[in-house]
Amino acid sequence: MTQSQQAQSWFRQGLIYVVLVVFGFLILFPFLFMFFTAFKEPTDVFTSPPRLLPRVPITTSVAGFDEPLPLYWIEDAEGRRQQYALAESGIGVSIFVSPDNPSQEYEFPKNQAKAVGGFVNQEKLTYEGQEYPIWEIAVGGQTVRVIELRRTAVGRFVDPANPQTEVLANVRTSEPVERVQFRWQNFQEVLQLQTLDRSLTNTLLVTIMVVVGQLVTSILGGYAFARLQFPGRDRLFLLYLGTIMVPFVMLIIPLYQLMVMIGWVDRLAALTLPWIFTAYGTFLMRQFFITIPKELEEAALIDGASRWRILWTLFVPISGPAIATLATFSFLYAWNSFFWPYVVINTGNFKNHVMTLSLMVLQGRAAESPNLVMAGATFAVALPMIIFILAQRFFVESVASTGLK
Repeated sequence: MTQSQQAQSWFRQGLIYVVLVVFGFLILFPFLFMFFTAFKEPTDVFTSPPRLLPRVPITTSVAGFDEPLPLYWIEDAEGRRQQYALAESGIGVSIFVSPDNPSQEYEFPKNQAKAVGGFVNQEKLTYEGQEYPIWEIAVGGQTVRVIELRRTAVGRFVDPANPQTEVLANVRTSEPVERVQFRWQNFQEVLQLQTLDRSLTNTLLVTIMVVVGQLVTSILGGYAFARLQFPGRDRLFLLYLGTIMVPFVMLIIPLYQLMVMIGWVDRLAALTLPWIFTAYGTFLMRQFFITIPKELEEAALIDGASRWRILWTLFVPISGPAIATLATFSFLYAWNSFFWPYVVINTGNFKNHVMTLSLMVLQGRAAESPNLVMAGATFAVALPMIIFILAQRFFVESVASTGLK
């Protein structure tokens, strides 16, 4: 391969990696924004423009003040940008402008301005078609004749090293001095606000029971449809597989009526037992069991092994990738299930809430605190993401194994 061909190959590979990294970042950015927002202060959430990392304002102790004062970046009279402490806010000032130099504006307290000609016979001039009273203010040791354009509120800032040095500036447009800091108290607050600890326990219990139940029933059903010979096996399997095409909305009313009849409404049993049977899981395990050579099973039967022993000591260990795939899908379904819990569990029954229901209620109770909502969402998303990342290699093994004979 020539050098030009190597350069082209490296360029193509580098371009592919750049594209993958960009798209990967775009996919992960919502999760990153949610994660970092969960650690923010309530006021930091509403900053404009939005920022990714959580920041808190820095305060400092200033002589003559009992409490620490927040720091801001302020330009002094000489145009130097340095840190000043906010000593007082909401001071009313007027915006003055010199008719001779309209581009230069002055922020000056109205009570310190002197009316030219006195308040009774104050002199006036016409500026841009309107008549304004004339004032005199002291700027840099000089007296400047100005007119008042508008009024606003500013803050009084002092130099932390020399509190006698004061500067007036707009607090809203001034940049605060901040540092990156994670607020871990958000997770404790959201647990106390919505009892997410109980919801998390319920979700774990329901998820584990559903996953274990689906694994057991799918393994038994898959083995029966793959290896056992009985009349009508294939037709029964097709009928069972056809239930996947039945929309869930058609099952809600009869399933809810069944829960009412057996007294399971508003109980965790209604979230578990109806979902331990899955046609998809049975189909997945059956298809994997079919790929296992029959010679292994025949050898075990000749050695005197029972069907039960063949299943759990031979088929199950070989089927690790398929079982891991089914377990992951079952876990994600049970963990993220919302509609059925919303139907069968009363939203006022916090004792039997799962994470999805608690997050729905939390959105209303903490609507003014998005940082708490994001903290609750982090609780709900973190564990499924970890499970998916850890089980990712099993997906690859399962897909690769389907191409072997």
